[in-house]
Amino acid sequence: MTRYSVPGADQGIGRSARIGSAESTVSSSSVVPIRCSVKRSYHEGMTRLLRSMWNSPRAVPAPPRRVWRDWALLAVIVVFSVIEGLLRTDLSWPLLSVVAMVAVAPTVLWRRTRPSLMLAIDFAIITGFSIVMGQELQLVSGALLVVLPYALFRWGGGRDLILGVAIVVAGLAVSALWGSNWGDALGGVAFVLLLVVIALIFRNRAGSRFRELDTVRLREREQLARDLHDTVAHHVSAIAIRAQAGLAVAERNPDAAADALRVIEAEASKTLTEMRSMVRVLRQGEAAELAPGATIADIQQIVAEQRDGPQITAQITGDADAVPPTVAAAVYRLVQESVTNARRHARGASRIDVLVEVHHEGVRLSVTDDGEPTSAGTPGFGITGMGERAALLGGTLHAGRAAGGGWVVTAVLPRVGWTI
Repeated sequence: MTRYSVPGADQGIGRSARIGSAESTVSSSSVVPIRCSVKRSYHEGMTRLLRSMWNSPRAVPAPPRRVWRDWALLAVIVVFSVIEGLLRTDLSWPLLSVVAMVAVAPTVLWRRTRPSLMLAIDFAIITGFSIVMGQELQLVSGALLVVLPYALFRWGGGRDLILGVAIVVAGLAVSALWGSNWGDALGGVAFVLLLVVIALIFRNRAGSRFRELDTVRLREREQLARDLHDTVAHHVSAIAIRAQAGLAVAERNPDAAADALRVIEAEASKTLTEMRSMVRVLRQGEAAELAPGATIADIQQIVAEQRDGPQITAQITGDADAVPPTVAAAVYRLVQESVTNARRHARGASRIDVLVEVHHEGVRLSVTDDGEPTSAGTPGFGITGMGERAALLGGTLHAGRAAGGGWVVTAVLPRVGWTI
C-alpha cells in the first residue's frame, strides 16, 4: 500500500481523510508521494556528511611548525642517500636516484603544517622518477619518508585526509601496476594501514589529554571566580552597607558615622589582603600563603561581624567537627554569600536566620530572611557560584520565596559526596 503525506495535516486539515474512501476530504491532486522528499533528504544528508568531513578541523593541540628533529631527519635522509649512491653497485641510475631523493627530502620540514601537499610532492617526484627511469626508486633511505603518511593522519584536517587518502591509494595502485610482485604491494598496504592506526591512536590520546587540560583550566577559572565573588564581594558589600548607614546618620550622630568609617577601613584592609593573596597565587614563581580553611564554627563570626541591618541568628546542630574541611569550607561560603545577598537585596528585612544541621546523611543548611525579595530576574553570579559549590560536592541548592514570606536558600550536601 502506498503511503502519502497530506499537505496541511499539521494544521488540522483533513485529519479524518482516508485514501480511497468516500469520506475523504482531500482530493487526489492534493496528495504528494513521500518518496520524493525521502530522496531529497537522503541526498541532503549525504551532502552534509561529506561537507562536514571535508571541513573537519585539524588535530588538537596544534602541531609545532618546525623543531630541531625535523632538520636532523632531513640531514639523515640526505646523508644516507648520498652514501647509498656512492657505495651501492646495484643501482642503475645512482646519481639520478640521489638527486630525486634529495629533491623530495625537504618535504619532511612541512609535513605537519601541509601534510597533503607534501605527500603530493613526494608522490609526484617518486612516481615521475619511476616512469622516466623505468624502475622504482630503490634507495633504502626512502623508507624514512613514511613520516609523511603518518603526519597526514596524525595532524591533518578533513580535506587533508581526503586528499591524502586519494594520493596514498593512487601511489599503491601505481606501485602494484608497475611492478610484478603483488606480495610487495599487499605488504605496502598493510604497512600503510599500520601507520594509520598508530597515527590515529596518538591523535586520539593527544586530543583527550588536551580536552582534559582544558576542562581543568575551566574548573580553575570557575573556582577563582567563586572565591573572588565570595570573599572580595562580601567585604565590598559590607563597605557599601556601612557607607550607606554612615551617610544616613552623619548629620544627627557623628559618632555613628565615625564608627561606620572605622568598619569601612577594616573591611577595606581585609579586601586588600585577600586580593594580594589571590594575586600571589596566580603569579608564577610566587609561593601561596596557606591558611587554615573556614569551618562551620566560623559561621558564628559572620554573625558577630554584622553590626547594622537585620538581626542575624545562627544555629548549628550535630557534630560539626566530623565534617571534612572541604565540605565545611563550602558550607561557610554558602552561608556567607546567602547572608550577603539577604542584606543587600531583601527590602525591609528585620531578621536573617541561619540553620546548619549535621546528621548521618550529610549537611543541610538554610538561610531565611523575612524581607521582600527584589523582582525575579536572571540569577546573579552569587547564586550561580553557590549552585556550583553544592554540585561539586554532589549536593543540591535551591533559592526562592519562602512559604511564609521572605526568601530562603536551602542546600543539601549528602555524605556520599564528601569523598570528592
